Amino acid sequence: MTVTTVEGTAAAGFEAVVAAFEGNLTERGDLGAAFAVYVDGRPVVDVWGGMADRAAGRPWQRNTIAGIFSGTKGLVATCVLMLVERGALELDAPVCRYWPEFAAEGKEGILVRHVVSHQAGLPGLTTPVTCEEAGDDVRMARLLAAQPALHPPGAGFYYHALTFGWLCGELVRRVDGRSVGRFLAEEVAGPLGLDAWIGLPAEQEPRVALLERGEGFGAQPREQGGPEADPVAWSIWSNPPRFTSDPLPVNTRAWRAAEIPGSSGVASAASLARLYGCLARGGELDGVRLLAPETLERGRMRLSYAIEPYLGEPMAFGIGYGLQTEAQPYGPVADAFGHNGAGGSVHGAWPELRTGFSYISTTLQDLEGPDPRPKALLDALHGALRA
Repeated sequence: MTVTTVEGTAAAGFEAVVAAFEGNLTERGDLGAAFAVYVDGRPVVDVWGGMADRAAGRPWQRNTIAGIFSGTKGLVATCVLMLVERGALELDAPVCRYWPEFAAEGKEGILVRHVVSHQAGLPGLTTPVTCEEAGDDVRMARLLAAQPALHPPGAGFYYHALTFGWLCGELVRRVDGRSVGRFLAEEVAGPLGLDAWIGLPAEQEPRVALLERGEGFGAQPREQGGPEADPVAWSIWSNPPRFTSDPLPVNTRAWRAAEIPGSSGVASAASLARLYGCLARGGELDGVRLLAPETLERGRMRLSYAIEPYLGEPMAFGIGYGLQTEAQPYGPVADAFGHNGAGGSVHGAWPELRTGFSYISTTLQDLEGPDPRPKALLDALHGALRA
């Protein structure tokens, strides 16, 4: 069963965005998807279509939520930045000030700024773990604390695909006492009224879309071979084997229920657009202030930039947020920031245009070059805002 009818709403002037979304469903491989946009604090696009669950014949609906993989890191970044603003975390403090066990194996020189910008030298776990074991975030943090770094602090760059979440999550726990999932629920999602979780409650399960492998997903060279072939690549991309396992871990209750702060987030596109819409207008929306404007400016100052050794793409980071590069992962706007997710989802803010957006799809693709689906949406959105 295939459903391509686009449902939802769009303000006048955003017709090209809706057309691009429909094109993703009919021409660019999306089975089911949603796209939402906030401009200056108000929703202007909230559309969805296609299938949320092919096997069950369940269409994507207004209240459908989905796993967002590394889009979760944008949620974590917001929590970390809130603690920086409150003075609970200092960027130039050593991690071991807050987490004494982290100093093991000569890591006492690693600063908080290195952790939030993927320069800590702990891009993957060297201890083999299963997808089930990865759900124990306290144990994963303990393993990382006992592990030596690959390089001196700030002297190298690897995308910390899962370990970013465990490192930042443990920092949140050490300075605040709450897990990052609880902090998100109480300090961000609750006040803003978001359908967004790190650790999905059981009662939300019936709304979750099931994700499917599409073109190239899980077949890239960085994900092949065992630890003997390339131990660093294996530690980042295949420990645990979350892209090649059947069923996909993201489609299991155990993965979604766990707090895996680098990857297990579940959200709706409308909620992520609302969050980034808040951040795009200085940290306030509908009377709720998450962050001060000057804190957001600090949060998106570039702390790292490199061509990632395994992804082969330029990547830049502020305090947890991904920043714009020459590859334009967040559309054709220079001051964009946010975070994308494996398979093609993209969530971000355009401060210059006071715009937040989110695109989520059930079809996971891993293509050479830019994914045409978010590119079509963000190009159309930019055109509509500039018209």
